[in-house]
Amino acid sequence: MKLCVALDNSTKEENLALAKDIQEFDVWLKVGLRSYIRDGQEFLEELKSINPNFKIFLDLKLYDIPNTMADAAQEICKLPIDMFNVHATAGKVAMTTVMERIKDIPNRPLVLAVTALTSFDNENFKYIYNENIDKKATKFAKDTFEAGLDGVVCSAFESLDIKNNTSNSFVTLTPGIRPFGEDAGDQQRVADINLAKKELVDFIVVGRPIYKSNDPKKVVEKILKNI
Repeated sequence: MKLCVALDNSTKEENLALAKDIQEFDVWLKVGLRSYIRDGQEFLEELKSINPNFKIFLDLKLYDIPNTMADAAQEICKLPIDMFNVHATAGKVAMTTVMERIKDIPNRPLVLAVTALTSFDNENFKYIYNENIDKKATKFAKDTFEAGLDGVVCSAFESLDIKNNTSNSFVTLTPGIRPFGEDAGDQQRVADINLAKKELVDFIVVGRPIYKSNDPKKVVEKILKNI
């Protein structure tokens, strides 16, 4: 299991300060929509300059028609990143088109697909998708697997079932992790480290428990000891 630290502070300077504070650790860094729109490619390069061994997950959740998604994925692969994601809701054709476009790129980034956002509870998810989260997430994961992607973004509660229906090597990344039972905030399907371990999660994404802490370095160290 790998730790992915969400750089979701309100300013670039705060995010860079956090990256510098934890540069000694073997962690991934998640750069989300707000940070990338605001700070762009230069921010990614600055993170790599702090520690070239940092792995970067660019969390933009591509969702468009197949060719537009493939065009965007091709450009993303030119950035100094190691993983990015798309929406499984875009469909198997779109995901297959993305992978076909980037398949020959040397050392291409990992590509994951979002199944169900962890901000959904089952009632609100079912209202939109007309199916329960657990069943639909697994269906999305099967589509993702068959389309040739490397894994999915899901909650810890779906991880093991997804692996059982795809492959043990199919990557699961779970956002909204509250490592030691911290407040869930705006997330609905949150889990702690122990549940993530039980569900064979490959990447845990931790944001607020780290960047809102008075001692982020200490929190990261504690998480790494527990995973």
